Amino acid sequence: MDIPKRYSEMSEYELHKEIRELKEKATKAEQMGMINEYEVLTRKMAMAKAYMADINDFQVGETYELIEEPNVYFTITYFNGVFAWGYREGKQEEEAGIPISLLRKREKR
Repeated sequence: MDIPKRYSEMSEYELHKEIRELKEKATKAEQMGMINEYEVLTRKMAMAKAYMADINDFQVGETYELIEEPNVYFTITYFNGVFAWGYREGKQEEEAGIPISLLRKREKR
């Protein structure tokens, strides 16, 4: 029995392949109305994408928009692996960890 590789051990090619396979499974799950399965698969895709993102594109103290929640902003206080830890704007008492693949630069206002 093959032991699956961790995303941190995969090459960029393997991560791309994994994301393609997860996307196909997520599409099928969505079409079949399997919402929980769809959510799990989209989370796995976000994790795989986080390992392909460049952590140097993100800075502690900076605020980023959450891709899945437009107009919701997240300020990074520290990193742990590919997770940015911090808080959503207006919710400083609720620390959260977000895969860096779910963050995008805040547009200048």
